[in-house]
Amino acid sequence: MGEVHRTPDPDAGHPGATPPSPTPPEGHPPADSAHKVVHRGDHRGDRRRIDRDILALALPALGALVAEPLFVLVDSAVVGHLGTAQLAGLSVASTLLVTLVGLCVFLAYATTAAVARLVGAGRTRDALQSGIDGMWLALGLGVVLAAVLAVGAHWAVGAMGAGADVAGYAATYLRWSVIGLPGMLVVLASTGVLRGLQDTRTPLWVASTGAVVNAILSVVLVYGAGLGIAGSAIGTAATQLGMGAVLTVVVVRGARRHHASLRPHHAGIWANARAGAPLFVRTASLRLAILLTVAVATSLGATALAGYQVVNSLWGLAAFALDALAIAGQALVGHGLGAGDVGRVRAVLRRSLQWGVGAGVVIGVVFAVSGWWIAPLFTSDHDVRLAITAGLVVTGVLMPMAGWVFVLDGVLIGAGDGRFLAWAGMLTLVVYIPFALAVRAWAPDGALGLAWLWGAFAGVFMLARALTTGLRARGDRWMVTGA
Repeated sequence: MGEVHRTPDPDAGHPGATPPSPTPPEGHPPADSAHKVVHRGDHRGDRRRIDRDILALALPALGALVAEPLFVLVDSAVVGHLGTAQLAGLSVASTLLVTLVGLCVFLAYATTAAVARLVGAGRTRDALQSGIDGMWLALGLGVVLAAVLAVGAHWAVGAMGAGADVAGYAATYLRWSVIGLPGMLVVLASTGVLRGLQDTRTPLWVASTGAVVNAILSVVLVYGAGLGIAGSAIGTAATQLGMGAVLTVVVVRGARRHHASLRPHHAGIWANARAGAPLFVRTASLRLAILLTVAVATSLGATALAGYQVVNSLWGLAAFALDALAIAGQALVGHGLGAGDVGRVRAVLRRSLQWGVGAGVVIGVVFAVSGWWIAPLFTSDHDVRLAITAGLVVTGVLMPMAGWVFVLDGVLIGAGDGRFLAWAGMLTLVVYIPFALAVRAWAPDGALGLAWLWGAFAGVFMLARALTTGLRARGDRWMVTGA
């Protein structure tokens, strides 16, 4: 790794920055006004370039992020027509799988940061070698996790509290779907490689095609072949393996073009695992906060829980848009630090935050204003509508802060600052726990209780994350340059 740069001028060293004006000779008027005009013009041009870079990465990334949840939606639609017990079994099994894959997202994040940094340093061959090692790590981890889940499917389903009529279907879906788990983890790692290479279009194409193929296979295998819930799992697993294979071919072609080895290197795999471990802790802290929030919502009664499900779904949809900006920040910051261009890193940080907060404002206004009209799309129960409306007003007001948090999180991941994010994640979880428990103990049931809960999660928890990451970003300890 390189040295830490401390640059008082955020634009210093940037190719588009204007050099300081020389001191004018005595007796001549200063040229400040002319210099300022040129500097402002260059700044606007630089900002436009950064905007183009951000959007060129963020928009395809958003498409890929939206395409992924379609797998669960398609499976739910197809399996739902088989019966209530089958749909409930799918819910239990998919919750386990989504949680597991979510915890493994470090495979994408760590790989993006490492590859982008090496590319920025002009070491594309080493970047692809690091990506190949990350994909070997993903494959090995996927095989191990698939074997464990296949053997312990009944135990895992039982631990989720599934009844006898549901447990059998859940275990069946879980056993067949884990076949695709190695493919899904390879998809994460290879997507990280491509994002590090600043290619978000290929993952978009693969994710979109995969969603269509999954839909076709699910219908054919469930109804055409009469395989029931197992057919849905087989179709999803086959699609995930296919997506992993396609992305592997894309990365392998790049590796061969740059003469990178395709064999696994123990040192490289270990380096990827070491870099991913802090991000695993960071992700675990977020998952624990979400699980705690669901537990509190459950304690507030059926109305609050139903309202929470709808608001949380819409919150997740908004998170996709903000995550896309975070992904762009990861790739651009990693590349800038690898190139040693601190000025550009600061400019990308500043502009990404402006985009994140701006997107948060737009989404927040939509949520806060349209809640009462959105609610009837999900329920005819008047009390649940009130709960949804109250929750959306609170999340709408706090959404700009979420935009700030998501982007900063992505920037620090791109900088390889995983160790700080791990400690910050656990600290913010500790801060959030007493507030969540206070809501559970003292908040009323129904709409008001749900408003309190979202105030705790989208307010206190996000504020703690905003403060920790914001203070970190104001300093320069995270800006370690070089490969």
